[in-house]
Amino acid sequence: MIKVHLNRRSLLKYSGAAALSALAPHLALSEVKTDVPLHGLSAFGDLKYPKDFTHFDYTNPDAPKGGTFCFSPSIWILNQSPQTFNTLNGFSARGDAPPRVELCFDSLMTSALDEPDSIYGLVAESVTVSPDKRTFTFKMRPQARFHDGSPLTAHDAVFSYETLKAKGHPDLVVMMAELKEIAAVDDHTVRLTFSGNHSDRAILDIAAGIPIFSKAWYATRDFDASTLEAPLGSGAYRAGIILPGQTIEYERVADYWAKDLPVQRGSNHFDRIRIEFFRDRQPDFESFKKGDIYWRSESVAKTWATEYNFPAIQQKRVVKREFSSEKRPMMQAWALNQRREQFRDPRVREAIALCFDFEWTSKNLFYDVYKRSQSLFEKSDFRAEGKPSAEELAIIEPLRDRLPPEIFGDAVLQPASDGSGRDRNNLRRAVELITAAGYTRQNGKFADASGRPLNLEMLIQAEVFTRSATPFINNLNAIGINATLRLVDPAQYQVRLQAFDFDMMGAAYSLGSTPTQESLQAMFGSKSAALPGSTNFAGVADPVIDALIQKVGDVRSRAELVTIMRVLDRLLRIRRDWIPNWYSANHLIAYWDMFGFKEPKPDYGFPVETLWWLDETKAKAIGKI
Repeated sequence: MIKVHLNRRSLLKYSGAAALSALAPHLALSEVKTDVPLHGLSAFGDLKYPKDFTHFDYTNPDAPKGGTFCFSPSIWILNQSPQTFNTLNGFSARGDAPPRVELCFDSLMTSALDEPDSIYGLVAESVTVSPDKRTFTFKMRPQARFHDGSPLTAHDAVFSYETLKAKGHPDLVVMMAELKEIAAVDDHTVRLTFSGNHSDRAILDIAAGIPIFSKAWYATRDFDASTLEAPLGSGAYRAGIILPGQTIEYERVADYWAKDLPVQRGSNHFDRIRIEFFRDRQPDFESFKKGDIYWRSESVAKTWATEYNFPAIQQKRVVKREFSSEKRPMMQAWALNQRREQFRDPRVREAIALCFDFEWTSKNLFYDVYKRSQSLFEKSDFRAEGKPSAEELAIIEPLRDRLPPEIFGDAVLQPASDGSGRDRNNLRRAVELITAAGYTRQNGKFADASGRPLNLEMLIQAEVFTRSATPFINNLNAIGINATLRLVDPAQYQVRLQAFDFDMMGAAYSLGSTPTQESLQAMFGSKSAALPGSTNFAGVADPVIDALIQKVGDVRSRAELVTIMRVLDRLLRIRRDWIPNWYSANHLIAYWDMFGFKEPKPDYGFPVETLWWLDETKAKAIGKI
């Protein structure tokens, strides 16, 4: 299972930036004032923070600086891996990069974590939008600097956008597909111009999600190279200790150029952010129990239910608690790779889904910690319920002849079982579906008309997944699918995903609270299906889905967005390109009781490494200082 955030800006930046330009604080991108310097942009609704705000509400400017935050991340993006690393280029498709390398770079703007879809200036002190909303002109702060003291200019921004558009990770390439002109007007002004086929919210991800590199530094280096030389950055942290495959430590930049900007104040408290890498979760857990790792997000239900009884818990030196999840759509599911012929028939995909017994798995393996996922947009307003609303039907009806008739009925639910582990009715229905798809059973195994067996290999990268996957695999074999489980090392796993060399794999995604046309194209669009290294793992290539994604780009209100997303959800659930499995309603967190943090956590992000701080009194009390 891999975990990523499809919304780049939510992870690439953890806090906002200064707001110095003159503008009334109430602004929506759909109603944006044009030809006026703006301090922030919002897709829908008002900006929460006015131009003269001093810091984000969820940060603490009075928190002390110092100490080390040591952990193994539970969320990562692009080519990053929590199990190993062999490159420090975290924005390419090549190699395995360490999580949080993005902390070393600044971007033009950055997100607020207590708003669903707002960004504020970081390197850019203001942005001016053209009347047709195709051109965005950013006025950059003259004080912006790289870590070596050299100025960060518009020429660096142009170099970065052009380089990532041509050579970056496929998700970034897709994001910038409609960005047609990137130009430096002068040393401190950069202009981004779109084709006109973009959504007006594309700028949110592009302005806040693209790191700015040093053009001069790369003049003598190849961006495509997989290298352990730390690139010159400009962010709040720089790479320190680098032990490939084992440890990376990010050091806080004491003279960070943006540290006193209003929304950088109150964040980035730790002197060092240390990430330890483990190829399996049990050694990771043992390291946490010993106190070598200080914070842990638990993702194994059995561990959460039965193994948090070690001495440090009993001595109250370690805290075990749940934090609320973010208010953003989440999916955890298996992708069936339709680049393989045997998975192109939706009846086969439905049959495979019928073989997963969640009820048995939940009771016997998950201790009822998790809930059943029904949607690819779980925990959000975008999840479809019941029959289509009148607003949804207005979108569906013009596409009636291109849509399956089931879309007019109740939203598809994942098959419930009797909890026996081998529900006869579900398995019988699975056999009927595969038979209807043209397969016959020969010696107990399905084969097509040419005699080719119906094979399915589930690809996993950690031993822990064998426990929940094995009963599923056994049921697939029981009905006649030649199913196997393949555990590979992290490097091979990454290579196989990038080449789409798998039958079935699992992933967990957190989409942006306001999904854009571009982010949806990266996962479900036809163009990304043929783009090696993209996150369209299922190989979805459907012109109707493309049309719905295009409509997402055209909406002018959140209500319109919700309606179209629900229609998209209905269609994806009928198609079964992805098989939703389970999710946790909250973050399951344990940590050594040595930190301070502000509550409640922000609704749209949980970057503990940049928001929490070391509480020396607590640390001394538990012997950590």
